[in-house]
Amino acid sequence: MRADRGDRTGDDRAERRERARAERRERARARIDVPQVRRRSLFPEYDPDAFGRLSERIARFLGTGRFIVWMTFVVAVWVLWNIAAPAGLRFDEYPFIFLTLALSLQASYAAPLILLAQNRQADRDRVNLEQDRKQNERSIADTEFLTREIAALRMGLGEVATRDWIRSELQDLIRELEPPVAAEGDERDR
Repeated sequence: MRADRGDRTGDDRAERRERARAERRERARARIDVPQVRRRSLFPEYDPDAFGRLSERIARFLGTGRFIVWMTFVVAVWVLWNIAAPAGLRFDEYPFIFLTLALSLQASYAAPLILLAQNRQADRDRVNLEQDRKQNERSIADTEFLTREIAALRMGLGEVATRDWIRSELQDLIRELEPPVAAEGDERDR
C-alpha cells in the first residue's frame, strides 16, 4: 500500500511539474507584447535624462562668475595654507602637486559634462529648428490660401451687382419707358 502511495505521489509530482512547465510556456507565449524584465548586469543602471539634466546644471554653474570667484578663493587658500601654516599642518609642498592633481581632476570631469550639456542643447536646438520650419511652412501655406481667397473674392465682387450699378440700370430703364408712356398720353389727348 505504501509503495502504491509512493508511486502515486511521484506521479503527482511529475504531473504538477509538467503542468507548471506548460503554464510557464503558455504565459510566455501569451505575454509576448510585454517587454521582458531586464536581467541584472554588472554595471549600475541610471536614467540618462536625469544624468543629462544634472550635467547641464553643473555646466551652467561652471560657466558663472561665482564659480570663478570660488575657484580663485579655494586655490588662494590652498596656496596660502601650504606656505604659511606650520610644517606639521601642511599637506602639499611647494610645487603643489596635489593642487595640480585636484585641478586636473576637476577639469577632466568638467570638460565631458560641458560637452554633454552642449550636445543636449544642440539636440533641443535641432528640435526647435524643425518645429519652427514646420510652423513657417504652415504659415506660408495659410498666407497663400488667404491670398487665393482674397483674389477670388475680388473677382467675385467684380461680377456682383452693386447698389449704384442697379440704380443706374433702373434709371436707364425708366428713361426708356418714359417716352412711350408720354406718347400714349399725347394720343389720348387727341
